[in-house]
Amino acid sequence: MLAAWRGLTVWGHFKVGPAGLASHEIGNICSSIACFQVAIFIATVRVIQNPELPSSIQNKFFQSSKVTLIESSADALSILDLKYQSCTVFREFIGSVFGFFVVTIVGDFTDAIDGSYETVNWLSYREELRSKQHILKSIPFVIPKAQSFISYIHSCFFSCVMALRTGELVGEVNSAHQFDTDALFRYCSLHVEGFPVSSSKFSVSQFGHGQSNPTYLIELHSGHLVKRYVMRKKPPGKLLQSAHAVEREFKVLHALGTHTLVPVPKVFCLCTDSSVIGTPFYVMEFMEGRIFLDPMLPGVEPNRRRALYHATANALASLHSADVDAIGLGDYGRRNNYCRRQVERWAKQYIASTGEGKSERNPKMLKLIDWLRENIPSEDSSGSTAGLVHGDFRMDNLVFHPIEDRVIGILDWELSTLGNQMCDVAYSSMLYVADFSHGKVKHNSGFEIANLPEGVPSIEEYLSDYCSAAGKPWPVAGWKFYVAFSLFRGASILAGVHSRYIMGNASGGKRAQDAGEKANDLIQIAWSFIERETVLSQNPPSVTRAKDSVYGIANDKKDQGLESGGRFVPNKKVKDLRDKLIKFIEERVYPMEQEFSKLAQSSMRWTVHPQEETLKEIAKKEGLWNLFIPLDSAARARKVLFEGRDDDEVTGSGFPNQLGAGLSNLEYGYLCEIMGRSVWAPQVFNCAAPDTGNMEVLLRYGNKEQLQEWLIPLLNGTIRSGFAMTEPQVASSDATNIECSIRREGDTYVINGKKWWTSGAMDPRCKVLILMGKTDFNAPIHKQQSMILVDINTPGVKILRPLTVFGFDDAPHGHAEISFENVRVPAKNILLGEGRGFEIAQGRLGPGRLHHCMRLIGAAERGMQLMVQRALQRRTFGKLIAQHGSFVSDLAKCRIELEQTRLLVFEAADQLDRFGNKTARGALAMAKVAAPNMALKVLDTAMQVHGAAGVSGDTVLAHLWATARTLRIADGPDEVHIGTIAKLELKRAKL
Repeated sequence: MLAAWRGLTVWGHFKVGPAGLASHEIGNICSSIACFQVAIFIATVRVIQNPELPSSIQNKFFQSSKVTLIESSADALSILDLKYQSCTVFREFIGSVFGFFVVTIVGDFTDAIDGSYETVNWLSYREELRSKQHILKSIPFVIPKAQSFISYIHSCFFSCVMALRTGELVGEVNSAHQFDTDALFRYCSLHVEGFPVSSSKFSVSQFGHGQSNPTYLIELHSGHLVKRYVMRKKPPGKLLQSAHAVEREFKVLHALGTHTLVPVPKVFCLCTDSSVIGTPFYVMEFMEGRIFLDPMLPGVEPNRRRALYHATANALASLHSADVDAIGLGDYGRRNNYCRRQVERWAKQYIASTGEGKSERNPKMLKLIDWLRENIPSEDSSGSTAGLVHGDFRMDNLVFHPIEDRVIGILDWELSTLGNQMCDVAYSSMLYVADFSHGKVKHNSGFEIANLPEGVPSIEEYLSDYCSAAGKPWPVAGWKFYVAFSLFRGASILAGVHSRYIMGNASGGKRAQDAGEKANDLIQIAWSFIERETVLSQNPPSVTRAKDSVYGIANDKKDQGLESGGRFVPNKKVKDLRDKLIKFIEERVYPMEQEFSKLAQSSMRWTVHPQEETLKEIAKKEGLWNLFIPLDSAARARKVLFEGRDDDEVTGSGFPNQLGAGLSNLEYGYLCEIMGRSVWAPQVFNCAAPDTGNMEVLLRYGNKEQLQEWLIPLLNGTIRSGFAMTEPQVASSDATNIECSIRREGDTYVINGKKWWTSGAMDPRCKVLILMGKTDFNAPIHKQQSMILVDINTPGVKILRPLTVFGFDDAPHGHAEISFENVRVPAKNILLGEGRGFEIAQGRLGPGRLHHCMRLIGAAERGMQLMVQRALQRRTFGKLIAQHGSFVSDLAKCRIELEQTRLLVFEAADQLDRFGNKTARGALAMAKVAAPNMALKVLDTAMQVHGAAGVSGDTVLAHLWATARTLRIADGPDEVHIGTIAKLELKRAKL
């Protein structure tokens, strides 16, 4: 059957040579055709000779292509299993359309059988080929309707010729970097799986791209089968301490390739024995693809430029999403003070690389070092932005798929470590500040200054792509430092390259020779950038784009559907607050969760961590304080309490806006959801239950004296409170069952009874309780109850014990069982008057309980994030959890339920704003049933994916799950809410 394909001709000037069979990855156009059908179908392809194509062009075209014969098979199906091997340019041209393409290598070459074709660089013929583009467009095909593919073929072909193929970057081995190739062959034969034990031809060439660790292409011919590998080694000679650590490169590549979907080449072996070839080395796979050395992407269509930059941002986001602890890289570096250490490291390296007999030392560099030391971002010390750092992430260190605009390999991991990931982001953005494309850095001629090539995104669009895919906050605060640091580090590296060139042990040729001049240019550019007044907008661009499906699900923290239009779209004020809130939580709260948890499980658990109070003060300064307070409640308080004066003048806090940001319930919903992602976050912003509900009661129903005594310190966050309603001896979900008595005696009320699940009462800062009891047991059933303020230090108030929720005592907040024995409180402490308890409860429980629903959305989002990260890093039964069909199904269902519930909660909040409690009670009841049940499902799935870790205290999942389960009772039993929903539905039917 295969013999029938040997009559294929190409551009009729060449007669048929020996049959060479190869396969290409399936292309987009043939993706719906069975592979075996494609193999037979394309056997009929025949390109007819075009008289317009000069023979000189044809000769150059074929002679300059690297032709490799691959042994044919008697079984057509085996063709489909062949790995992507060395290609002729023409096969790339056709293969971009026809997927698994089987082509006969053409040419009248007598030495074809022994595979001794000589590699000829054909880059010099590109312009001549481009001038003949109209010829390629006119080539007829005998396949029906094939003419419609021609424009696509043309596009694919010329996007390939405008990039360098990985195999085109090699040349002869530098004389300073030669080694014993026979020793390498012997070692690989023993230690690289699948490496041939013998070879008819074994060749080693050197990649010229890059000046760091010398990198080589290994080619082996076994019969007509060709195998390619890449070897990377330390350079010879005396090296700076800690530089060129190929052992670390191997470690990170092995971890990422084994445990994640981050696109990296597969590594086969590491040799630390310098006696083999002179220095340590490792061997990895050869990746056939495209490398773009020029970030302006000349010759690439504008829409594909945009796609390539989007793919670059996604690749960086995927790298930064790796859970280093889960994949064995937890000890790969220190996470805090990364920038501080890096500044010192590269300053030391610059000094060591410059001076007498080396590269010239620049005084401006020394001043730049001082500036960087004084302007290190505050988040660097905490390690809140820490994770895996590549260290040299830029477009020319990426291998793109041969025809698709996606990254298949991230290269050059020499500088990788753990640290501040924003340094990677800034370094990858250097092309916007400096132009490296023509072999010389041109001062201030980056994309920001020069004309942006059509299709290339702006710096802010590129950053927005990254932040959206990685779930990172907008980096406006520290951007000037990060860019200046990247330029400084680049200058230090280039000085080192130039120094090694002077000493004769640098690869890279002319590029290494010019490195000293480039270093000085970078130093000048850094100072120009520092002197700018503004370097980024305060907020990311509002343009929305399609996101990578995996990372959109795992890490999308900013959009959540809110930017794409529709009914529930937050205004700019809310968006800005939301961005600030996300940044605060990610940079300040998440890093402290383990510390808070440790204290909460220690013998000192009923004390407050000092850092919590510090965070509260910062939140006040950033305007993220008391955000829950509705506009109408704030207006009443100002009228009753402040008499037209500013908030801070009355509260004495020194901070304005103690009455919140003037948000509606719906607007607050977008923010409350974010707080729900951490069990510790709400209290940092003074938005934690039961304080929010208690402050709402005082704001709506308290008199001036009550507001002055209790509301102001609660607004300031100097005290906390508790809500005492539930009783152990009766079913308190029906509040008419309450038995605690509040009896009037002169100017006091005497309270007797027992309460439990009084949340917040264990907190050492708790100073006041709002207690619900009966003032008149003989009044109408809903007029018997009253609410009263009780100083927790009043004689007769006795805390009996802390209660636990599935083993969690929620210290230092806590849930207390309390007895009240003849507790006397002033009569002025009664709220609104006797018999008004139910009225107050209904007003309190609408917004307050909806806040729980909002926080549950955030808890579920945290569960989704942790679940997907785990699934992308853990393997079971030979593949990632994320590749199992059962997980994919569960994940999709969780996302569907979460989005449905979010919309229901927004609808309830919107009705609460527009129509009030009574009209919104149906939507509120539905939200209260849906939110905890949805959160339980999502968190349970996340715990299942985590296995034993999911039910342990090592993750936040178990605690979030316990809280969600409690709210099916504490937020009013499901049965009560379901009854409300059903009654309203029946009433509607009767109407």
